[in-house]
Amino acid sequence: MKRNNRKKIAILFGGCSSEYEVSLQSSYAVITHIDTEKYEPVLIGITRTGKWYLYQGAPANIPEDRWYSDRECIPAFVSPDKELHGLLLLKSQGIEEISLDGALPILHGKNGEDGTVQGVLELAEIPVIGCGTLSSAICMDKETAHRLAGEQGVKVPRSYTIAQEEWNLMDIKIKGRELGYPLFVKPLRAGSSFGITRVEKPEELRPAVEHAFEYDSSVILEEMITGFEVGCAVLGTKELITGAVDEIELSEGFFDYTEKYTLKTSKIHVPARISPEKAEEIQETAKIIYRGLGCSYFARVDMFLTPSGEIYFNEVNTIPGFTSHSRYPNMMKEAGISFKELLSRLLELQEND
Repeated sequence: MKRNNRKKIAILFGGCSSEYEVSLQSSYAVITHIDTEKYEPVLIGITRTGKWYLYQGAPANIPEDRWYSDRECIPAFVSPDKELHGLLLLKSQGIEEISLDGALPILHGKNGEDGTVQGVLELAEIPVIGCGTLSSAICMDKETAHRLAGEQGVKVPRSYTIAQEEWNLMDIKIKGRELGYPLFVKPLRAGSSFGITRVEKPEELRPAVEHAFEYDSSVILEEMITGFEVGCAVLGTKELITGAVDEIELSEGFFDYTEKYTLKTSKIHVPARISPEKAEEIQETAKIIYRGLGCSYFARVDMFLTPSGEIYFNEVNTIPGFTSHSRYPNMMKEAGISFKELLSRLLELQEND
């Protein structure tokens, strides 16, 4: 294929999120594994303060957060012109337009995985390679995601949601007693386990709730499901492919942000140490959740498996970690799909839609 016939795919990285650094690592892996014979990556870096730039420097600068410089970055923003379906570049000699064939946001957490960026892209009619605005927002909201998964017949933990402006200690102690201890206190809409506390007794509730409110204006109290966490990678729009089920083995605590990216006291087993029958049941449950929450292109569905073999929904990561050693690519690798092939299949989905 001639290089001038390549499809222009914007890869968005960075972002106004506490997971900015993770995005840099994931996007670098995507950029360096994409099939450049078929696709022309258009690198769009978003700073911590929300400024968008067309980055024209070396990809190797991205994971070290050395990508921004006046010489290699051109201010950019999404054009509202639906016929262009692209970006406007603010060059010294004037405004330049660039049309796009699609956009692949590799942005984790708030302002990237919650539907905000997806909405901007969809308004400009730039095809989003990933979950759309509605499904992204739903999956980020733990209460809404659990309610919709429950309507699909999937078991979900019992929970109670409180808003910052109306909570009081008496109410949360009553709800804590109803849910039972230990329980988890979580920001309603946050990624990578930021602001989550495992609460063992009533006197720990108040500081846990106050900590969660540092990350969101609403907080959810959630019963703890006995067992261990399992995950399933899902790929597709019309027809769905699942990766091998993985398993998180914890020696202490819970799978918080530090554990996710250091594995100091935990291990991830791919495939999970469960029977093939149970693995297949988890994969089918993941598909039900993926469909029920309106997901598309790719997502990782996280669940709990109890000692009695029951499957409970935990959450959906609509833009999971995407380095070559992250959970999602590793589950697909175990299913026989290499990282480079995974990216090719993902981009081909956009061509066929």
